[in-house]
Amino acid sequence: MTMPENTAFCGVILAAGESSRMGRDKALLPWPPSSQTETLLSANIAALMPFTAEVLVVAGRNAAQLAPIASACGARMILNPAPERGQFSSLQTGLQELVARVWNAALITPVDNPPLSSASIENLCKAYSLAAARGAWAVAPERNGRRGHPLVAGRALIDAFLHAPLTSNAREVRNANADKIEFYPVPDLTLGRDLNTPEQYAAAEKPPESER
Repeated sequence: MTMPENTAFCGVILAAGESSRMGRDKALLPWPPSSQTETLLSANIAALMPFTAEVLVVAGRNAAQLAPIASACGARMILNPAPERGQFSSLQTGLQELVARVWNAALITPVDNPPLSSASIENLCKAYSLAAARGAWAVAPERNGRRGHPLVAGRALIDAFLHAPLTSNAREVRNANADKIEFYPVPDLTLGRDLNTPEQYAAAEKPPESER
């Protein structure tokens, strides 16, 4: 797998959350659940790595636990100094580093989103290249009306995230620029699945009830 020509993406994985409802750090959960070696963090890094020039992992108080995984997988750790401000602060922290490192496009995902297949990510990157030529700011995956990550974002949307007040959130920024975001269909059953509780995690590999 290779990146689309003329587009250098940087991966941004948001992993600074407290995971309070799960009761354990979601970044460290085995993925898939039956795995003896891989975690949601390592699986997401591995999924993004073939399509990015660099992968940034934004951590918080869990940085010491996540650093060995990030390092072993070839990702760069970025620290959110105040993760209690919420996930949007982690997004802005990661994107500030991305801009400082002179990248202009990103593959963005929260760590608790199961990674898509390589084929789906490759198709998303290609779809973004075509959409950007039409003036779109981003492309996101969807399946049967369910939307998820990674969000493939260009510099215009990155700047919109960075210029938004800290009290905002990613959804508000996306909604304010909805006419600039396109959606690309993917077949992955795990797209957009919530992994906030042990029960959701236990059911994560099963098809959604609407598709059983």
